[in-house]
Amino acid sequence: MRVTFHGVRGSTPAVGAATSRYGGNTACVSIDAAGCPPIVIDLGTGVRNYGATVKGAFEGILLLTHLHWDHIQGLPFFAPLLSPLANARLIGPPQPGEGSLRDVLARVVRPPFFPVALKDLCVGVSIEELDRGQIQAGSASITAARVDHPGPTNAYRVDHEGASVAYVSDHQQPVDGDISAELLRLVDGVDLLIHDAQYTDDEFVGKSDWGHSTVGFAVEVALAAGVGTLALFHHDPSRDDDGVDELLGLAQSMVESDDLTVIAASEGLTLAL
Repeated sequence: MRVTFHGVRGSTPAVGAATSRYGGNTACVSIDAAGCPPIVIDLGTGVRNYGATVKGAFEGILLLTHLHWDHIQGLPFFAPLLSPLANARLIGPPQPGEGSLRDVLARVVRPPFFPVALKDLCVGVSIEELDRGQIQAGSASITAARVDHPGPTNAYRVDHEGASVAYVSDHQQPVDGDISAELLRLVDGVDLLIHDAQYTDDEFVGKSDWGHSTVGFAVEVALAAGVGTLALFHHDPSRDDDGVDELLGLAQSMVESDDLTVIAASEGLTLAL
């Protein structure tokens, strides 16, 4: 299984010299493994870069954690998905009170917000809802769980032939610090945990209900679940590369054994599991 980061920034793109090492595009991660279709998690602006690596039309699975701008902005710019030969499943959480997932996306991808309507843009895409549970993608299994964040939000786990990755991009850290049992079940023992690490402790004081986690809490989740590698993710758009370096150093200082490796996700980084 190969996991590649195409966008690692949270909230809004932050592209420029100060963010060039880690990257300024918003959330997008791809997973490739033998015997299963390509899996792409979140369609932030980073998915446009991923599209440049795809030969021909896209045939695979697209997982949306939720529908905030930074996770869907890349949808109409993912060129291989727009081919009439595309054959894709787009899967995300139900939207109670808002209509179907397709209805909600169609209200965004249409004039005057975008020049082409979703129904004309993504002809070869089936749009499905997944509220917890598990689906198969060839030889890989995908598990969805709910996490706290404004609006319905999924986290995902992908297992393939003994390798595993969990993706928890947007996670409201509980003020009391308790880790939910549902989250721990999802990420238990994964080789790679990609987890929201947007804030410092000081920043969290004023943003405790903004839907994100501190670096320290991400480390706590990783340690409690016994994961192999933690990738700090969803970097704050106001944090430059040096600031991400500082948070990475802080996170690494919290780990007292070699059982957990901590890295900071960066655009273009590929990890083989």
